[in-house]
Amino acid sequence: MALEAEAIARIDALVAAIGAEADAGSVAYALQRLLPGFTLRQCDASDVLEDPFRTVGPCDIHMLDTSSHCIRVTDDPAEATGILLAERVTA
Repeated sequence: MALEAEAIARIDALVAAIGAEADAGSVAYALQRLLPGFTLRQCDASDVLEDPFRTVGPCDIHMLDTSSHCIRVTDDPAEATGILLAERVTA
């Protein structure tokens, strides 16, 4: 299952609706509801080197390819089978 244009539009609508007021728990819950067939993983943003696909509040959203043994961040929606939510910690 790839991240199709409709799913990307739903993510963009979520980002626009939540804005900077989001917290990681709310974003994770919303993504699970928007993309029920996709894997959702969470981590600290300092654990991810790649540029995010989208950013919302304190979170970076990355696309994941979970199709093989090793999960990897991808920038290709056709390869995306999951979402990584990376929370930026502010001091």
